[in-house]
Amino acid sequence: MAPARLLPRGGPEGKPCHLLTDGSGRLSRLAGIVEDVQLGMAEDLLDHAADLLADRRPTPDQLRFLPARMSEALADVHRIAESRGARLSAAGAYVPGS
Repeated sequence: MAPARLLPRGGPEGKPCHLLTDGSGRLSRLAGIVEDVQLGMAEDLLDHAADLLADRRPTPDQLRFLPARMSEALADVHRIAESRGARLSAAGAYVPGS
């Protein structure tokens, strides 16, 4: 049996949510889509950060907004890495650091 999959969003109070699946069901595919969207948003934020750093006069609001969103994106990417790493490890694949 495959290990429980850590879902890309937490439950109430930020607690982790897991899905028991073989990886082929509808909810598993939906979780993959959400992860892909989250990774795309993180990439967009990196592009935005590059633009903001190139700007000689960013506003204080811009300087507060970007790290707040990047912190959220980093939390999402970290959760995705944990989830995918656990699934790779369970499948017998080499996972650095494990």
